[in-house]
Amino acid sequence: MPKFIHAADLHLDSPLRGLSKYEGAPEDELRLATREALKNLVRLAEEERVDFVLIAGDVYDGDWKDYNTGLFFAAQMSRLRALGIPVVMISGNHDAESQITRSLTLPDNVTRLSHKKPETKIFEKLGVAIHGQSFETRAVTDDLSAHYPRGYSDAFNIGLLHTLAEGQEGHDRYAPCTIDGLCKKGYEYWALGHVHTRAVLHDAEPFILFPGNIQGRHARETEGKGCTVVTFDNGKILNTQHRDLHVVRWTVLRIDATNAATSDDVAALAKTALRDVATNFGDKLIAARVEIFGSTRAHSELMTEPEQIINDIRSSATDTGNGQIWVEKVKLLTTPHRDLAALLNDDTPLSNMLRSITQGDSAEVLSADLRAELAQLHEKLPSELTSGPDPMDWDDPAQRDKLVTDARSLLIPRLQSAWNGGV
Repeated sequence: MPKFIHAADLHLDSPLRGLSKYEGAPEDELRLATREALKNLVRLAEEERVDFVLIAGDVYDGDWKDYNTGLFFAAQMSRLRALGIPVVMISGNHDAESQITRSLTLPDNVTRLSHKKPETKIFEKLGVAIHGQSFETRAVTDDLSAHYPRGYSDAFNIGLLHTLAEGQEGHDRYAPCTIDGLCKKGYEYWALGHVHTRAVLHDAEPFILFPGNIQGRHARETEGKGCTVVTFDNGKILNTQHRDLHVVRWTVLRIDATNAATSDDVAALAKTALRDVATNFGDKLIAARVEIFGSTRAHSELMTEPEQIINDIRSSATDTGNGQIWVEKVKLLTTPHRDLAALLNDDTPLSNMLRSITQGDSAEVLSADLRAELAQLHEKLPSELTSGPDPMDWDDPAQRDKLVTDARSLLIPRLQSAWNGGV
């Protein structure tokens, strides 16, 4: 029975966001993760003996000038040609701004569908017609699918489309379309790209789905990443199966430190969680974000010596994971374990100072002068802190509230420690 691979959003050589250089971090493996995922796709195509491969846009990751990225992709397509496997692809929004896309010649087994108007690729022996259109520019805001041809009556019709379909969030609204509009085209399958989370939008004829990207790039992309293998016969879909391709698995570990008394207790909890995730994910390289939360007696120690707990956790990851786990970030989200109300009701210099610190319930108490100072600081921050999945934005009321809360959480234990004779 015929079968094909539906993949999208390769984002070759896209950096894994949050990459930190520290002793024991597997830098080379992280840097080459997207390439290794594409190699896995080619191996899967060979093992499954697929009849063709579809790529629904975003092979590259923006305006990359390094031709090694394109040459690597071309080499993998040549491997498919040697196996007798054709590839049909479209350019997505990232490809449309790429110098590589515009000028690199690909092997003759690769068909990139036109950006000028919808184009159809026919595999006569299989009775398959693949309809699609590439992006001409990055910001395509029209519904490209509206101009796709009606399905051919004598063929198994596939629509190849890079889009933000209705109901999908978290991505730019490029080439938006509706499920109803896709269903009316008379196709058997819609191979979508652009949304990085696998999503089945319609599980009967026509099947409509996003396969997700082939390799997660940051801590918001924690599910298994890969492609979809589709088997069909006599004009009907028989099976759609997700297959993992990723080489780095992102995960977020939330550690409840409520019952911890010291930072050593917190480190022990984190070590157990890291050991469990290493067991659950087998031999995959793991990129872990660790979030410590809870009202805990360890809060003061954590806030006073944050680098200590961060390095303890990273050391545990290196030891427990045997080089398998990289800790992308440690977020300290704990709060003090004390009766703050009782402290505020006391008549002591400490209580008076605490009342001043805790005055107001939100960041709106910040003076105009302080906001101006924060704005100046924001301009001096490196771009990796002001963009990406977790950007710092002083104009965001929630972030300003958190800034005030974090400052209070840091000052309160330090003041109490000083009042009691501590450092």
